[in-house]
Amino acid sequence: MDDECVYPKALRRQPAQRRSARRVERMLDACAELLDETGYEALSTTRIAERAGVAIGSVYQFFPDKRAITQELTRRNVEEFVRRVDRRFLEEDYRGWWEAVDAIIDVYVDMHRKVAGFKSLHFGDAVDLNLLDSDSDNNTVIAGRLRGLFLKEFGLADSPSLDLAVLVAVEAGDAVLKLAFRRDPDGQPEMIDAAKQMIRGFLARQLKALPPVR
Repeated sequence: MDDECVYPKALRRQPAQRRSARRVERMLDACAELLDETGYEALSTTRIAERAGVAIGSVYQFFPDKRAITQELTRRNVEEFVRRVDRRFLEEDYRGWWEAVDAIIDVYVDMHRKVAGFKSLHFGDAVDLNLLDSDSDNNTVIAGRLRGLFLKEFGLADSPSLDLAVLVAVEAGDAVLKLAFRRDPDGQPEMIDAAKQMIRGFLARQLKALPPVR
């Protein structure tokens, strides 16, 4: 998937050594665990440092506050989501974009079930609608990534109509999937299927109206 959106770096500085990089990863892991256990309001840099087994000074060496740590965790979630989607596209053949939509939703659902912090944070919207990009809300950033996939993999014509269609699909799907997990910690299967059907149906109507590829 093309990286069309550049979002601000939360790290004060990039870790220069492998040991420092591992320490930062432990901080992010600790942040994810604490988000699931206690939520964002109870999160603090002190608790993150204690859980990660690092000095509080190490936290401030890389992050100014808990929002910055959460922002970096969000970036990691997005990058992991993109990697998993890319891997599925490399390993599986799809008859069309509709099967790709199902695969993308399956990746989202699997991360929600298994990735620490994801069910609390998603793509940052649970904390701040502009965690990924100060100028665009988080779902707009995700929609931009998925739009790039549609253009690259399925040869759809680039247009403002495609932008709008993908953004609406992301917003609507996100709302239904959140409802699925509110009703069932593992995601209510009927609701997940409903999200797939809704997005496929909506995009089918919208994509038919798009201008042909030239």
